[in-house]
Amino acid sequence: MDFFETISRRRSVRAFTGQAVEEEKLQRILEAVNAAPSAGDLQAYEVVLVREEETKKALARAAWGQNFIAQAPVVLVFVANPERSSWRYGRRGEELYCLQDATIACTHAHLAATALGLGSVWVGAFQDSAVAQAVGVSPPLRPVAILPLGYPAESPSPTPRRPLNELVHQERL
Repeated sequence: MDFFETISRRRSVRAFTGQAVEEEKLQRILEAVNAAPSAGDLQAYEVVLVREEETKKALARAAWGQNFIAQAPVVLVFVANPERSSWRYGRRGEELYCLQDATIACTHAHLAATALGLGSVWVGAFQDSAVAQAVGVSPPLRPVAILPLGYPAESPSPTPRRPLNELVHQERL
């Protein structure tokens, strides 16, 4: 699929069929994550691959009952790792760059899933401590995003977007 077609087809999918995600597709998604740019090429994030039913249910509870998380065959949890960037960038690396790195990596996974015919949805509404406990991470690691992956059981319509002339500004706001 062409890159711009991938972008235009990407939707937030919250319903999944029971079909398993093939290992080859999952591997390609993880390779896309690994190829994501990061501050200083430090990759200040970790990815937790979740397939266990109980862990997926715990993630759904941690995300205030977003039960579609538990229905996805695979869930990726993106976790910022401040220590990987703070040694080089200090406080800015600890507070910002690791978060940016994790979100860029999640975006790569999100788009790669679309390109491979899979559905996904970015989940950012959750209790940090409950997600961390569910996937077995502790501070300073910080959960940033949950990305359920699977074959879509729905075809959401495109959502309205802001016109570019409202979104893009010339040099000064």
